[in-house]
Amino acid sequence: MFSEEECKVIEKAIEDAELNCSGEMRVHIDKKCDGDIIEAAVRTFHMLSMHKTELRNGVLFYFAYESRKFAVIGDVGIDKKVPKNFWDDVAQEMEAKFRQGEFVEGLCNGVRRCGEKLQEFFPHQANDVNELTNAISFGEN
Repeated sequence: MFSEEECKVIEKAIEDAELNCSGEMRVHIDKKCDGDIIEAAVRTFHMLSMHKTELRNGVLFYFAYESRKFAVIGDVGIDKKVPKNFWDDVAQEMEAKFRQGEFVEGLCNGVRRCGEKLQEFFPHQANDVNELTNAISFGEN
């Protein structure tokens, strides 16, 4: 779905967003999702061990490009703090860019928006450690 250069732009957006917060963000791309997109995202979240962050503050951007589906989900530590409609609002903003064919920009905007919200509830700490890789992961399906 993304070229090597585009992947680097997305990974840089994650790196930049994480400089201001202690949250952890990942992007995962699958070819297809035949079932419920949220269920697939939750399975992937656990497969990537995102539920093992110290503050339970991971965010996953999950894409199934041939199925034209995506989801943005956060761990329980974040869900307790953000407004109920936060994930839907982020997804709607991203979808507006996707409909224009601006996938990289839409994703980077979503990453930035999540980083800003995470900064509010999970500010960067002096002893902060990058608990999860910023590299995009790819599924087999």
